[in-house]
Amino acid sequence: MTTDTATPTITMYGADWCRDCRRTEALLNDLGVEWTKIDVEASAEAAAEAQAISGRMNIPVVVFPDGSHLVEPSDAAVREKLAL
Repeated sequence: MTTDTATPTITMYGADWCRDCRRTEALLNDLGVEWTKIDVEASAEAAAEAQAISGRMNIPVVVFPDGSHLVEPSDAAVREKLAL
């Protein structure tokens, strides 16, 4: 997969131990969309960013190019948001 720096990507705040994060990662990979992972376990600043975006401590927090976000989304919710 090539990365076009002009194309906005999806950002997912998550952690390796999180089952919902791993599921969402797999879905994004399966859908072939460009996305970036930010590990909230590796950085307290990243964890604070995720909480500021969502207003909650839950992960994953998936931020879309249009600025909207989903917290702990189902696969169906991600597919619907991406219209796939």
